[in-house]
Amino acid sequence: MAALRGAAARFRGRAPGGARGAAGRQCYDLLVIGGGSGGLACAKEAAQLGKKVAVLDYVEPSPRGTRWGLGGTCVNVGCIPKKLMHQAALLGGMIRDAPHYGWRVAQAPHDWATMADAVQNHVKSLNWGHRVQLQDRKVKYLNVKASFVDAHTVCGVSKGGEETLLSAEHIVIATGGRPRYPTHIEGALEYGITSDDLFWLKESPGKTLVVGASYVALECAGFLTGLGLDTTVMIRSVPLRAFDQQMASLVTEHMAGHGTRVLRGCAPERVEKLPGQQLRVTWVDLASDRKDAGTFDTVLWAIGRVPETASLNLEKAGVRTNPVTGKILVDAQEATSIPHIYAIGDVAEGRPELTPTAIMAGRLLAQRLSGRTSDLMDYSSVPTTVFTPLEYGCVGLSEEAAVARHGEEHVEVYHAFYKPLEFTVPQRDASQCYIKMVCLREPPQLVLGLHFLGPNAGEVTQGFALGIKCGASFQQVIRTVGIHPTCAEEVAKLRISKRSGLDPTVTGC
Repeated sequence: MAALRGAAARFRGRAPGGARGAAGRQCYDLLVIGGGSGGLACAKEAAQLGKKVAVLDYVEPSPRGTRWGLGGTCVNVGCIPKKLMHQAALLGGMIRDAPHYGWRVAQAPHDWATMADAVQNHVKSLNWGHRVQLQDRKVKYLNVKASFVDAHTVCGVSKGGEETLLSAEHIVIATGGRPRYPTHIEGALEYGITSDDLFWLKESPGKTLVVGASYVALECAGFLTGLGLDTTVMIRSVPLRAFDQQMASLVTEHMAGHGTRVLRGCAPERVEKLPGQQLRVTWVDLASDRKDAGTFDTVLWAIGRVPETASLNLEKAGVRTNPVTGKILVDAQEATSIPHIYAIGDVAEGRPELTPTAIMAGRLLAQRLSGRTSDLMDYSSVPTTVFTPLEYGCVGLSEEAAVARHGEEHVEVYHAFYKPLEFTVPQRDASQCYIKMVCLREPPQLVLGLHFLGPNAGEVTQGFALGIKCGASFQQVIRTVGIHPTCAEEVAKLRISKRSGLDPTVTGC
């Protein structure tokens, strides 16, 4: 803590430019490399606390030439366009339900171009909004590609090749990551796209093969299916590896039962372009070693992400990375191996790849450096939602993690299959709508994790996340009065444990 106070004191006391100033060099209290959610939050917070701050952001075009503006992955090629396209797919389902509720609505084919134009215009408005906010807070924004010269100096290179030297007492790396390409697969780079490209397509991707088992893969496959496109998802091993595996199975079962073709245990070997511009993909069934092939309009790679560190010249600053993942090693204060250089968000080792955690970590870091707080970011019990057609929200431990940490004999799991009221009139399939609460077995049965699969999972999970963060017990949850008739109230009605062996299907109202 003494070191933290000392760093904060140096940060407060250093005049912009200081002893490190040099001819033609711009000097700041804080330099942020990366204009995504975490970097912008850190920069704006520090500026609001009176610091001289600069943000360096540069988008390297994807292999297909796609590029975008300020705001990082979430705004441009992640959460925002993903949720809007997910909503477009949900509306298609509502249109199919409408006649059952008395609306005389004709089912029409989806127009990708109209949706894409609206989504992309909204994203561009957010890009502009971020630039205005930086200007209002007197944060210097430079559209340059940054690399370290030494531990206090960064060189920024503009699109036109003009160089700018910048120095700062403290530097924050918040460059995030980009989708991984399977470069060992013939034709993957030449003919495939990633989520970096999907959200900026002007025309429909048509018949699509999504390769991957991540939440990005399943979310994209889900909304493409919901928009009426012939969609296949190819899963090499297990879906949603980092999540509760029972919930992951229910997610993929729902997708398979509602139009998405799921190829399990398969791996692509080659992508070829046919004369008619379609793509022929050859893959192998890993269990039988049998090869198969199919023709698609688009191949979307969603096999993970790599940190954006390669061009930063981290070695010149002495910043250490994990040699396996390429991510930057950080401590609890977000500091790297060089105490005055920090890393937040997806680029940092051991951090969840989630926008809200990067934002909060960035704000807290700025406050600590300004001496306003000593609070550290708490990465435990962070809620999140996978926006598949049937949404999956969770907070806390998975059932597997709880058993591994506490032992099966000390864990109690309460669960229920339920039917949303909205599904009854149109007779929608609700066989995968499921909730489970993972608790310690010993009274008062502290809640370790909550997993919700159903409509509006993000909204439901956000509400319960506060209670779990505050140390809620199972007894407190079941004494909470539910709001009737909602899906969320089913959480407060959980009574049947897996250990009991009783049927967990909810019947009646």
